[in-house]
Amino acid sequence: MEDYKQLLTKLNETIWDYAELKFCEHHSAQAMADVMRDQGFEVEMGLAGMDTAFTAKAGAGHPVIGLLAEFDALSGLSQCANVVHPCPREGTGNGHGCGHNLLGTASVGAALMLRDYLKESGRSGTVVLVGCPAEEGGSGKAYLARAGVFDGLDVALTWHPGGGNAVMTGSMQANCQAYFRFKGKSSHAAAAPYLGRSALDAVELMNVGANYMREHIEPTDRLHYAVTDTGGISPNVVQNHAEVIYLIRSTDSDKVKALYDRVCKIAQGAALMTETQVEIVFDKACSNVLSNSVLEQLLYDSMCAVPLPQYTEQELEFARAIKETYQDVDPGSDLSLLGVTGAKKRQLSQRYREMPMADFVVEHQHQDMNIPGSSDVGDCSHVVPTAQFVGACFTPGTPAHSWQMVAQGKSGTAVKGMLYAASVLAHAGRQVVDDPQIAVRAREEFIRETEGKPYVCPIPPEVLPNMNANS
Repeated sequence: MEDYKQLLTKLNETIWDYAELKFCEHHSAQAMADVMRDQGFEVEMGLAGMDTAFTAKAGAGHPVIGLLAEFDALSGLSQCANVVHPCPREGTGNGHGCGHNLLGTASVGAALMLRDYLKESGRSGTVVLVGCPAEEGGSGKAYLARAGVFDGLDVALTWHPGGGNAVMTGSMQANCQAYFRFKGKSSHAAAAPYLGRSALDAVELMNVGANYMREHIEPTDRLHYAVTDTGGISPNVVQNHAEVIYLIRSTDSDKVKALYDRVCKIAQGAALMTETQVEIVFDKACSNVLSNSVLEQLLYDSMCAVPLPQYTEQELEFARAIKETYQDVDPGSDLSLLGVTGAKKRQLSQRYREMPMADFVVEHQHQDMNIPGSSDVGDCSHVVPTAQFVGACFTPGTPAHSWQMVAQGKSGTAVKGMLYAASVLAHAGRQVVDDPQIAVRAREEFIRETEGKPYVCPIPPEVLPNMNANS
């Protein structure tokens, strides 16, 4: 790690500064690819119809170990670094409110260290860094999976920055997203309202119908929507266009598809009631996450083997100051505690309330449970045995997608957490190289879980990555 500490710290700062949105991470992806190319990796850019998707490969033979890297930011979260109050940066409205600057950089570091181990040991093995765009609302990994980018991997490993240290277990939800665009007929709202057909009325009726539908769906199902076009700002004009976007979640892709079909019928019913037309545009989808107990145990053992970060008093003071800005937040919602339940979760949540930075690894136990929320890591996990962990980069309880998370993205605590995560991933990769039976056992479990069925992408083949999503 000492060989790459300065390089990785600079790369993290660079990606944090760019703060580019889904499918538009041109500078961020190029910065990563340049590092890998300079380090002697074979780099291929522009995969699966996405300019910012890439692979960087080194080594030869099996096992083939994939390391997943993300690097997209979020809109509306512009924030200066190392500031303990809201302070937007000049020149951008974006910010790394989910820590993907740290996520991708740690994967780069792990790939470099694992490459070095392959060279020094002379063992067989290949390391593949997969640059994955658009995790935030774009499902980049689903397009990569559909294009076969993960097909040659024996295992895939990744992580996510959070407020604690824990291996992720259970299954996150599948989802899909679609636009519902209504077209009506304008008229004067007072003089001749009877001549108009309101597209906005259709959107409102659709939302009413979807809200009534909530009584008749499974407890694990979720419907979210946002009205993205109200048809204008003049109330005395009958709106002839309006749009709403829906995000639909359930425990697997088949259930999501069934919910989506029901929501489409509601939209069509709203159009019939208002004598408008509706255009349904499928945007993206991702599969549920398939957990793998073999790789989870591998990551847990590595997390326990790699020394946890030690923080300076100045770093802890900054963490305490950040913590004071969100005292009402439930620390039990932290990614590191999603797989913990009951009294143990209450106990760990209380510890999180009291400490500025997590200084322990949550004891791991593989579980089959539904975890609210989604990740396109799910599509990778349906192609190749996959596991992921959470590494402490933020003070426990930091709300995801918040200015507080952006503010900590370059801090000493975040960088130390990122370097720890890189070392954990590299350590796990070395264990697979030294004992290829780990990959064999992980594959055997994967086949049992999938019943040998091939991966089917939840995104229809005619739907391409939405490169204009941010325009």
